Amino acid sequence: MPHLDGSAQLTAALDAASRGWHVFPLIPSDKRPAIRDWEQRATTDPDRITRCWTHAPYNIGIATGPSGLVVIDLDTPKNPDDKPPAAWADDGILDGADVLAALCERHRQHYPADTHTVETGRGGLHLYFTTPDGEELRNTQSRLGWKVDTRAAGGYVVGAGSIVPAGPYDTAHAAPASPLPGWLAKLLRPAPLPPQRPVTVPLSTHDRRGKFLNAALNDELARVTGSRDHQHNHALYIASVALGQLVAGGELHAHEVSEKLTEAALSVGQGEREARRTIASGLRAGANRPRRVAA
Repeated sequence: MPHLDGSAQLTAALDAASRGWHVFPLIPSDKRPAIRDWEQRATTDPDRITRCWTHAPYNIGIATGPSGLVVIDLDTPKNPDDKPPAAWADDGILDGADVLAALCERHRQHYPADTHTVETGRGGLHLYFTTPDGEELRNTQSRLGWKVDTRAAGGYVVGAGSIVPAGPYDTAHAAPASPLPGWLAKLLRPAPLPPQRPVTVPLSTHDRRGKFLNAALNDELARVTGSRDHQHNHALYIASVALGQLVAGGELHAHEVSEKLTEAALSVGQGEREARRTIASGLRAGANRPRRVAA
């Protein structure tokens, strides 16, 4: 159980901050953020951290983007039926750590064990690495293989000192975070998309209404693709709200808008799952103010 006064969690949060990692509170005994805008509010300030964690025994979230971290999450199966797919069904592959070991062997690389490592409540591992200079890597899900996810810009991990129903998060190797190996960085970089052509709304394309809708759609896509680092998700939400108004007014199709916005988000390095959540939220908000275009 968490210390009722939060003393253990406070010590762990201050330790993470001393490493330059930006922390924020998670709900006690949970993995979910206890605050909104957690990425922007995450901090290394000891005074702010002390005030927060003396209030309640919060678990520790580490915002990986502001912390300059890429964390490789090596998960374990959740139940006996959780088996590796055919590509990873070799003998001896039981979890994410085995997949990473096999991946290292395939690429003739050493297993990157000499870095800061945290053991999760379910027996998985978090390997902490520093982000390559001048790059912004994003979260990935299974890109490296079965049970291997990554958390980087736009993501967070549960830090050591946290306690969830499955068990505590403990530091397994207290070394500093090592630079992310170049071969892993290469695998994690998003594939460049081909140049995007202007979208044409497949109705009334030659009248004023059709031209307006084409321009509205392309302007909002440009808002996303032209957004600055750390502003991608905000730009995606604003674009989704604006186009959601037109969807609610019956002017555009929700599926087409969602797919085009997702494509734009992926082109700037956002993770697909994160992008689709943001788009769905924006479309719902836009639906509160339906907008129609005069013929």
